[in-house]
Amino acid sequence: MAHPQTKPADRYTYGDYLGWPEGERWELIEGVPYDMTPAPSRRHQAIQVALAGQVYAYLEGRPCELYLAPFDVRLPSSNEADEEVETVVQPDLVVVCDAAKLDDRGCRGAPDWVIEILSPSTAARDHMEKRALYEKHGVREYWLVHPTDGVVMVYRRGEGGRYGAPAVYSAEHQVPVGIFEDFTVDLKRVFAGA
Repeated sequence: MAHPQTKPADRYTYGDYLGWPEGERWELIEGVPYDMTPAPSRRHQAIQVALAGQVYAYLEGRPCELYLAPFDVRLPSSNEADEEVETVVQPDLVVVCDAAKLDDRGCRGAPDWVIEILSPSTAARDHMEKRALYEKHGVREYWLVHPTDGVVMVYRRGEGGRYGAPAVYSAEHQVPVGIFEDFTVDLKRVFAGA
């Protein structure tokens, strides 16, 4: 398969993606490749671990599962075969409550909850392209974590399946998780070690 740095500028698929060298991290958004290197910063990693710890503890014994990047989420446009899927993303954290969406390659279809921790190289894409992508594919809740500012923006699906204006929380807040009635994330603990 052609590597994204050598193939002419056209659309790529998950079939192409599977042939790219191991050790490189890429995402495909509607056939367009995005290089996910370099590795995230130490601060980004600390926030990811703190979030994952709280989410994992809550989910223990429940049917939903938590996965951390790199973890492929394939978002087909219809019923095309995996190799023809043109959107494959690697969110920082994903929660999947429908086991039928999980396989050895990752997740096929929309996770229930996606968290992206912003990095300078991905912030604009996470705010605009990915927000629109997750809304389109039916992700129920989408969080954008701003490591530098200690702010979290939370998008939830509302009427007609669209995201409303985001709820914005600071590092002092307990954030209610909309897909679970009895779970809040303590942002003080998330940002403390970062």
